[in-house]
Amino acid sequence: MVNYSLSIEHANQQYIQFQVRFDTHNDTTIVRLPSWRPGRYELGNFAKNVKGFKVYNDQNKRIDATKITKDAWQVDTTSTSFIRVEYAYFSMDLNAGSTFLSKDQLYVNPVNCFVFTDEQKDAPTSMNLEIPAAWEVAGSMKKQGEEYLAKDFDELADSPFICSPSLQHDSYTSGGTLFHLWFNGEVKPDWKRIKKDFQAFTDKQIEKFTEFPVDEYHFLFQILPYKAYHGVEHCKSTVITLGPSYEVFGALYKELLGVSSHELYHTWNVKSIRPIEMFPYDFTKENYSRLGYICEGVTTYMGDLFLLKSNVFTLDQYLLEFNAQLQKHFDNHARFNYSVGESSFDTWLDGYVPGAPGRKVSIYTEGCLLAFVMDVMILRETKNKFSLDDVMSRLYFDYALKGKGVSEEDYLAELKNISGFDFGPFFKEFVHGTNPYEAIITESLDYLGLELFHRPSKSYSAGRLGFKTIPTNGNFVVSALYPSGPADLGGLMQGDEIMAVNGYLCAGELDKWLNYFDNDAKRLTILRAGRLIEMTLPEVNRNFYSEYSVVVLEKPNGPQIKALENWIK
Repeated sequence: MVNYSLSIEHANQQYIQFQVRFDTHNDTTIVRLPSWRPGRYELGNFAKNVKGFKVYNDQNKRIDATKITKDAWQVDTTSTSFIRVEYAYFSMDLNAGSTFLSKDQLYVNPVNCFVFTDEQKDAPTSMNLEIPAAWEVAGSMKKQGEEYLAKDFDELADSPFICSPSLQHDSYTSGGTLFHLWFNGEVKPDWKRIKKDFQAFTDKQIEKFTEFPVDEYHFLFQILPYKAYHGVEHCKSTVITLGPSYEVFGALYKELLGVSSHELYHTWNVKSIRPIEMFPYDFTKENYSRLGYICEGVTTYMGDLFLLKSNVFTLDQYLLEFNAQLQKHFDNHARFNYSVGESSFDTWLDGYVPGAPGRKVSIYTEGCLLAFVMDVMILRETKNKFSLDDVMSRLYFDYALKGKGVSEEDYLAELKNISGFDFGPFFKEFVHGTNPYEAIITESLDYLGLELFHRPSKSYSAGRLGFKTIPTNGNFVVSALYPSGPADLGGLMQGDEIMAVNGYLCAGELDKWLNYFDNDAKRLTILRAGRLIEMTLPEVNRNFYSEYSVVVLEKPNGPQIKALENWIK
């Protein structure tokens, strides 16, 4: 057994003290720290937080540890039966996938900060926590006496936990599985409301798969006093950060439901149904895959759809979320440049930041829309008997439960088995190609008696001049440009700070000043790299950025009504 001990003697310094014991089996032992964490397909470089890395032999004498990569240390273990590794880990980031320490809590995502060796990666592990006696521990690891146990490093790495004196807890049962709700931070949970809604979407997800992959599950909510929204999936739990506190059961409640349903669906899709390239995970390097449209796209689609299927969302509420995905898709002109498959591969480059303008698309947004289209195509081809639910269920039972990863060929085969339709050409054009989505989205919506509307953006700068901004200290920083729109042709650049229109300071009202000078030439004063520049935008008589929305047809026909009912039910 590998033994880990954590202490937080000086919590204000935000360093967690680690001691780990490994048995030695070879003349040389390599101690590794993961390079990335599942749920985030980019290198994490967690070793940048490690301080004072030391190794001791079975005589309690310090021995040399030579760093051989950015997150691996080589140790000569020819004359020792075990080694004890000590180090401190700096923990200042509080988000759903990080590790954080303060005088008020210890929150650990083990894949950030627990080292392992290749020889004992499959060995059982135990963990001891030196924390205040009044602190409670929320997480999925089993406790035996004073120790927390995991069957191997993979399970340990996938078992986040929160230690805090202010945890709030309740639970519910679905399909014979106990689901825990843990809240940490300033929040006043509406237990009756949340348990009713969570029970509903959990019941419906389990109904579609017929079983839940694990015997117990934990929702770990880190509620923050400032704006936050983030969720990370784990096999037996999820960590979700949300804020500000006063809106969690108010304006943010639909976000709480959305991210929770999304992360719960991940228990099947990604934690069980996993791309073959990530089966098993290799924590030492990038795990490249082009299947992000399944991992995140299908999950994004299903997370919201199950809120509709379970009557937690009305159709109007669901369509608001769907409209948001449509808006992101149509606003991103990279859809003409880079496919969702290519963008999935490149998450390891810049998948979680805007990146170079017009270069890549989102696996969440594009994957969600393609999942919707494929779901409707299956309904249509099978006369509303089967759906994408059935494909995902097949992948769970025929691949995940049999210890197999999923390839794109496997996915295509199951799509054809369920629908009788060959999706190969569709994938070539839309998954690995850059064909426009408008026609397939419109056709799918029409099958359900829904219609896509678009109108010029209400924002004058976006709709009439082709640029988007972020308000900053009363001015406006350019965040996006419509290709060949007036702003683009006039020489505006991303990052420009617009200060005045025709000589009048914006003072927080850019669109009102632009609209005021609707029939006049528009001279912008901008701040660019420390210089004040003036430019006049050319007149182009057309609209640019649009707003997209889906509505129900006023008079759908019988087949459309039936199709919509089957899609929802």
